[in-house]
Amino acid sequence: MDIVEDYTGHVEAGGPAARRHLDGLTVTKLSVGPMDNNAYLLTCRSSGEALLIDAANEAERLLDLVAHGRDRGDLNTIVTTHRHGDHWQALRAVAGATGAWTVAHPLDAPELLSPDVLVEHGDTVTVGDYPLEVIHLRGHTPGSIALLHRDADGRPHLFVGDSLFPGGPGKTWSAEDFVSLVDDLEARVFAELPDDTWFYPGHGDDSTLGAERPHLAEWRERGW
Repeated sequence: MDIVEDYTGHVEAGGPAARRHLDGLTVTKLSVGPMDNNAYLLTCRSSGEALLIDAANEAERLLDLVAHGRDRGDLNTIVTTHRHGDHWQALRAVAGATGAWTVAHPLDAPELLSPDVLVEHGDTVTVGDYPLEVIHLRGHTPGSIALLHRDADGRPHLFVGDSLFPGGPGKTWSAEDFVSLVDDLEARVFAELPDDTWFYPGHGDDSTLGAERPHLAEWRERGW
């Protein structure tokens, strides 16, 4: 597994992973599968314990990524951000190979191979010494979740699945779902977190809330 250390938030399908060193965690981003899904490996720098966000596809590459931690047994948890199939094609294989616990929101759980742990809005999932806050963002799917990490310097890092992208909210399939998602993004993300919050989407490049905040009214006006 090739891993570049110059993290920009951009990775290429079939290309190397990119690793970012935060104060307490490392974040390693890899693009997998035909839909250019992002998988994120979060590793606690003190304990070596790891958590994978979205075992989306290409199980062998994900296991190779995990093996570039201290050892393969360090992956304790796999969180699936939502139930769409492109985000969990490798879930059974990676969980089976590592013994990792699987985590999801109960509203999406029936399609996710019986997760070991169900989480609601405001719960926490831990990776080593660090808690990750669960934020329920209703709209892209009923049980879509984001995970929030606050670095030691106070800067938030938000893993949003397909609920938020540079340029707007994720796809919805009705006007009601669109309003629900935009309402949750405004109330639970933009109203609570500062502009320097770095967010990591389920496809494509990263961005910051500050870059997207000026466009909130445009998104709502644009509709679904």
